[in-house]
Amino acid sequence: MNKKIFYIIFISILFFVFLFTLSSLSFALGDPQIVSKINSAFESIEKWLLKIATPAAAVAVGSGIFMKKFSFGDEEKIRTGNKLIKGSLFSYAFILAVDLILSAIKSLVS
Repeated sequence: MNKKIFYIIFISILFFVFLFTLSSLSFALGDPQIVSKINSAFESIEKWLLKIATPAAAVAVGSGIFMKKFSFGDEEKIRTGNKLIKGSLFSYAFILAVDLILSAIKSLVS
């Protein structure tokens, strides 16, 4: 249950960052002051998410490795460790891909 809520919140945040990045690109150079403040706020949130994603992925991969290492032959713990490692690497790659796509869109529009 908690995992579903986390994924819904995470996807919602990514959606809003993507939405506001695209909306900021559609304005002309003379943005109103509130729009420039919102743009800078979402850019700082995006940078913060990228800075925190790397250590979070490292901790998740480390936890999965330790879970596999100290499973003592319990196959369920080994499977859980493998899922944790694969899921964290996939999530980190997804975050980096979204950042790459948004950067490419910004450079194409500018």
